[in-house]
Amino acid sequence: MRQGFAHQAVLGMGPDDDPAAPGAAITTVLCGHWEHEPPCPVAPHHTEAERNGDEVRLRILFATDPDLELRVRRDIDRALAHGELTGPDGRTSRWRLLRSEPGEPSVQEAARLERLALG
Repeated sequence: MRQGFAHQAVLGMGPDDDPAAPGAAITTVLCGHWEHEPPCPVAPHHTEAERNGDEVRLRILFATDPDLELRVRRDIDRALAHGELTGPDGRTSRWRLLRSEPGEPSVQEAARLERLALG
C-alpha cells in the first residue's frame, strides 16, 4: 500500500531560468516525460517551487510503496543533479543542486498526500 512522503531541495538558479523546470525534470525521470497520461507509474507526485533571489526551494510530495521510497528519492536527486531541462518552447533552464534531503510532511500536506496515495 502506498504511503506519502516529502522531499525538499534547494537549487541555485539564474533569474531568467524557469523555476518550474526542475519539477518537470523530476516528472521526466519518474514518469518518462513531463506530459504523460495518469497514473504516474512509480510515484504520483507534486512539486512546488518558491524562488527567493537566486535560490529556488522545492517541496516534493510523493506517494509510493515503502520499499520504493529510497529509489524515488534517488530518482529525484538524479533529476535535480542533472541541472538542466529544455522546455516545450525550446528554452533551456539550468540550475545547481545545493541541497536535497527527506522532509517531514506537514499537517497541511496530509490531504494532498492522501490523494497521491490513492493514485
